[in-house]
Amino acid sequence: MKPLRIAAVSLLAALVLLYGYGTAAEDTKANTPADDSALSSAICPIVYPVDQSPAERGYHYIFYGNGFFINKEGYLLTAAHVLSQLSGAQAYIVLRLPMAPPRLLKASLVGIDRVHDVALLRATPNPFVGKYQVRFLPLATDRPAPAQAVLAAALRPSRLKDPHTFDAFVEDHPAGEVLQYVFSQLDKGSEDTELLLFSHEILLGDSGAPVVSAESQAVVGLVEGRWLRSNAASLATSRAAGTKQSASGVGAAVPIRYAISLLQQQGVAWHAAHENDTKLAPPASKPAAQIR
Repeated sequence: MKPLRIAAVSLLAALVLLYGYGTAAEDTKANTPADDSALSSAICPIVYPVDQSPAERGYHYIFYGNGFFINKEGYLLTAAHVLSQLSGAQAYIVLRLPMAPPRLLKASLVGIDRVHDVALLRATPNPFVGKYQVRFLPLATDRPAPAQAVLAAALRPSRLKDPHTFDAFVEDHPAGEVLQYVFSQLDKGSEDTELLLFSHEILLGDSGAPVVSAESQAVVGLVEGRWLRSNAASLATSRAAGTKQSASGVGAAVPIRYAISLLQQQGVAWHAAHENDTKLAPPASKPAAQIR
């Protein structure tokens, strides 16, 4: 039995992976403390607008999942199955402004790895040259070990069944830990993909969100979905028994190494972080140093 896919509005979603590796990338050190609001600024809901003009609550849209920025050029990553629900329609993201209502920006597809469920998008116009509240996340170059603390940061509309751009978002940042790595087939007939299983309840709309190291806040994977195989309950229960916490479910993530391979194929720069590096990447106004 395969894990169910949980991506957005009314569909179910599925699994997860992980690992880290760096090439023609950029190394980034943050100069501001990492906190929930800074992490949220790197994440954006992926949506499709229903109306051509705004109403009292802004633009009505359909919510599909999450993405996150990986550099100041406006590139972002998400799970490929989040986009599959749009059936080829133009994807948009919702971004916040400090003194104005949120806005919709186009997010064009740059590259996709359907086998490992990773997609690369680019927001236009580039929000990092505007006044949007945006940051980018570094990608982990170290593979997190079992028992390492991680969190899956995601945004969801406060009115999930009737979302509009003026509505507030619900932020989800609960922490868990890496449980184990498994191989699973994400699509029938495709090759196996390595997944990272972690102790974290996955909710509707979490697909495509970053799974980050609690220590460095570098991305170690992308949320694939809720792990629903027969061993899920025992994994959650054993973890809870060892930490004196309640069992909250098991999430699956696609390891970030698959996304890094896609970035390399597309020639897109990314920002590398090691476990002892300083937290979040800086905003666009403070450039990162080039890796040597």
